[in-house]
Amino acid sequence: MDKFVVNIIHRPEMVPEYAEKVTGHGKAEDIGRKALLTESLDIFKAQQRIAHENGLKTTIQMTYASLFNEEAVALAKADHAEYGDEIALSLLGLPCKEFREKYKTKDFCIWMFSMEDKKSIVNDIFAKFHEIFGFYPESTGSYYMDAELTNYIKETYPTVKCAVATCWEEGPKAYHTCNNSWYTLFDGGPWAPWIPSKQNTHAPAADEAEDSGIVAIPHLSRDLIACYDGNGSNFGTHPQNVLRGMIYDSETWEYPYLYNLIDQYRSLEKYNNGYAYNMMFVGPAWMNKMGRWEAPYELLLKSYTDGCAYYGKLKKEGKLVDMTMAEFADYYREKKHYTEPECALWRDILYGSDKQLFWYCDPYMRACVNMDQGGAIVDLRPYAAKLEWPVGIGTKHVQDASYPFLIQEKYRAGYFTHYAGEGTIRSAKLSYHGEEVDLCLCRTKAHFSQEGDTRILSLDPVEIEFQDLTVRLLTRISFAEGSSNIKIEREILEMSDPDAKVELNEYMVACYGTTEYPEDMTGIILSCEGSQKKTIPYEYKCREEALAGAKKVSAAIPAIKTKVSMTSSDIESVGYIREGYAFSPMFTLGYTKAISEKEVFATWLNLEKAD
Repeated sequence: MDKFVVNIIHRPEMVPEYAEKVTGHGKAEDIGRKALLTESLDIFKAQQRIAHENGLKTTIQMTYASLFNEEAVALAKADHAEYGDEIALSLLGLPCKEFREKYKTKDFCIWMFSMEDKKSIVNDIFAKFHEIFGFYPESTGSYYMDAELTNYIKETYPTVKCAVATCWEEGPKAYHTCNNSWYTLFDGGPWAPWIPSKQNTHAPAADEAEDSGIVAIPHLSRDLIACYDGNGSNFGTHPQNVLRGMIYDSETWEYPYLYNLIDQYRSLEKYNNGYAYNMMFVGPAWMNKMGRWEAPYELLLKSYTDGCAYYGKLKKEGKLVDMTMAEFADYYREKKHYTEPECALWRDILYGSDKQLFWYCDPYMRACVNMDQGGAIVDLRPYAAKLEWPVGIGTKHVQDASYPFLIQEKYRAGYFTHYAGEGTIRSAKLSYHGEEVDLCLCRTKAHFSQEGDTRILSLDPVEIEFQDLTVRLLTRISFAEGSSNIKIEREILEMSDPDAKVELNEYMVACYGTTEYPEDMTGIILSCEGSQKKTIPYEYKCREEALAGAKKVSAAIPAIKTKVSMTSSDIESVGYIREGYAFSPMFTLGYTKAISEKEVFATWLNLEKAD
């Protein structure tokens, strides 16, 4: 049966983030302050009550601190017995007197510790959980769980089958809107549940050999346009996210955006074989009695009550199934197979524009197509490399857990650059008698279809006007399951001069990185292969090579163990490679071809692991 599945996850954080300073009223820090512990537990009780009143079961992710609180433990046991709530274990909520006395640190992000400390902390927490409840948990989670941590937990505590494992697009954009003080950098992962690979949490497993043994879910279900364009913490189905984004009527305290966002997640079943998912992951700090984000406690309470009421209404109408995390893990493994992609044709429901993005994620890539830019690919993560990326103290990436991109319009300018040079984008240009038009300037709309194992985006035709020629162009973008490539077809439907020919330039401007700042491109090898092979070792010298009848143009990027290439459907096309320069540290791959009316030209963007 087709399902809209919801996970509602509560955690009794005894020392919730941000809250100590609020309840302390300027006093010296005391994370054992009784007022703090009492208020946190009261809020947890309220959250549980609200969910249960609406007929919803929850997953209670016990924090380390809560395991030392007899009342929190008793509440979890009682709600498990009466409502079927799952008792799970969170790797958030580490700060408490017991933790600080043992580990002598104020760090609280499990993925940032050294691997030695990660193992010690996990063993301490799991042992304490078993001591209290008499069993090991089936679910766990954090803002992020790196692959080494996940693999260790699954090997040592095999009962674990589900985990909150990343926060979608929680990278530089969120960091900047937190006064450059929120060092949780993990862009580039899935926005919906997936099976993480053993090599990298963000990259889904392609087969059983890569399977980490758990089903991962995102930390929050977020708006796939508003979150990508801006700070994701303001745009999620967690009701207090919407309040933080100030997306409500200050007089009536109504927030239709919240319900529209939930409904858009419901609509994703159209693109995923009848399956859609949503989640709320809530700690007590969100409902602080002192208020948050210029919103009083009464509004915080109302928003959470209304959010649960909407889920409860959908459940009563037979439109929603509430599951615990462990239940969902079993369901997901029955419903999905390894190479099955997650797709989302997402429309703007916040700003009143006609903008559409299409998101695609499978074991080989994560890609985003922007219809406001003519169907250009504006984000591309090469999961095919299954890049091993150790995180935490003692590694090269203490805080930055992001999966590197090849294309990222927010951090590498995209088509619309401020000055000389190019930004990362995968698009096409049409040229005629010295005039040139980039399809990034041609807004369109997309329609989703599926033929066998291939997901297809058919874009509305665009009309391009040169001085003495008008061209109607159709674009189709195809993702064949398991292929590790993206096929793009351009068809000239008609021209005002049927005998004319225009030049089509299919191009990809790319680089690599995880932030706005450039990486060292030295070591990248650009190649153009056909009757001969031409190469350019990247030295920032603006060099270019072209080859008629090229079978492949490619870039090998040792720093992220990735090879990206383009291939063409026509042996008469010309392949080219282009090196960038220091002010524009990109590389370009492309094909050009003269194309006539009714003609179709196809190119493929291919990803593979580079040894």
